[in-house]
Amino acid sequence: MKQPIIFAHRGASAYCPENTLAAFKKGIELGATGIETDVQRTKDGQLVLIHDESLLRTTGMDKLVKDVSYEQLSLLDAGSWFDSSFSDERVPTLQQLLEITRHTNLIINIELKNGIFLYPGMEQEVIDVVRSFGMSQQVIISSFNHYSLAHCKQLAPEIKTGILYMEGLYKPWEYALTLNADALHAYKYAVLPEWVAQATQHGITYNPFTVNEIAEMERLLQAEVAGIITDYPDRLITLIDKRGAATE
Repeated sequence: MKQPIIFAHRGASAYCPENTLAAFKKGIELGATGIETDVQRTKDGQLVLIHDESLLRTTGMDKLVKDVSYEQLSLLDAGSWFDSSFSDERVPTLQQLLEITRHTNLIINIELKNGIFLYPGMEQEVIDVVRSFGMSQQVIISSFNHYSLAHCKQLAPEIKTGILYMEGLYKPWEYALTLNADALHAYKYAVLPEWVAQATQHGITYNPFTVNEIAEMERLLQAEVAGIITDYPDRLITLIDKRGAATE
């Protein structure tokens, strides 16, 4: 069986402040084969990697990402909220992540955070950056904004897309085909083995999120998902290794 992609969720976010270069590098160090991250845009048009629309939780600034310049953002401490040892961490740009992963075999899952604020034109901007690094075959673009995903596929048919959703989507593989999407990035409870099998028959893969408990990882590995998004890539690697040893 093909090994699933081990996506480090916002980097190895169990061990480092999420969506920082430290978290991405830690994920790589632990053996992740993929990185999941979130992209938004500053007031002056820089693509930056941060989950929340507000800067408050991870930097302490009570403003929205879209309302600050990159110069302002680059001065903020994005690590101390997690631990004082990470006080030098900053909110990185998309280019910074692609720079450290461009010569690897890592799969980069870029989630467009354009559900609350639409960031018009961000789809083309992200695609342009990905293409400039020659990484179209290494990237999956995902979003809860499915209109945006359909637009991405129109702009860049060569880049894979993944539909983010929580639960209750009926025959999601059929829905995925209407968007020309390649993958279903479903919440972990919205994945059953028979659904994975049916999706596979339609050429659609599953990459569920956010899977941190060993029992959940085991269940999804048994369902033969294509990838798993986790804060603990090392846990998943250990489990995969144990399963491999047991079959030898």
